[in-house]
Amino acid sequence: QVQLVESGGGLVQAGGSLRLSCAASGRFFSTYAMGWFRQAPGKEREFVAHIGWSGVITYYTDSVKGRFTISRDNAKNTVYLQMNSLKPEDTAIYYCAQKSGGASYASVNEYLYWGQGTQVTVSS
Repeated sequence: QVQLVESGGGLVQAGGSLRLSCAASGRFFSTYAMGWFRQAPGKEREFVAHIGWSGVITYYTDSVKGRFTISRDNAKNTVYLQMNSLKPEDTAIYYCAQKSGGASYASVNEYLYWGQGTQVTVSS
């Protein structure tokens, strides 16, 4: 069983920055790709960023490219999401997830384990 615990959310003004962390339990963290998703009120959960097991390969949804950076520290079993130039439309609950397999890095259905989420609120 894998447990994922997010932290680092909060309230920030537009243009500000936050760094989210996701600490994972389990012995094989370094062998799995990881992802960040978000869900705004009344909307479906959407893909934000993905990172491969080694940290070399990354993907982002278009709306966060150039502003968000996903990274990982396999020695600490932790994945990060650095969020800069935040906008009010980034307001959501942010979830990290461990990928179970499959070819689509953006599909919620291909991530097996999920954290409880951390709230990010960006004020205008």
